Amino acid sequence: MSALTAFILMAAVSGDPSVERVKPPMPSVTKPTLVEKPQNPNGLTLYNANGDVVAKCDKTEDKFGNCKMEPGYNLDDLMNAWVHAYEDLAK
Repeated sequence: MSALTAFILMAAVSGDPSVERVKPPMPSVTKPTLVEKPQNPNGLTLYNANGDVVAKCDKTEDKFGNCKMEPGYNLDDLMNAWVHAYEDLAK
């Protein structure tokens, strides 16, 4: 076993071109992922369970209001989107 290990080490150290040298992988990310601190959102977008935008709301101080529904949705869809948002916060 030691003779085999010595042979492999000699082959790796020698300049023999038939022996491929293994190079460590280069890091894929060279700069940090998060460069800027996220800012507080200026509004809220409500989605349904399918991921479709139902409404967009404005932010005033610490409250969301003045929600504008997207065309094709009704009040039930808006209320279900609020429930969906609340359930996502609970996760």
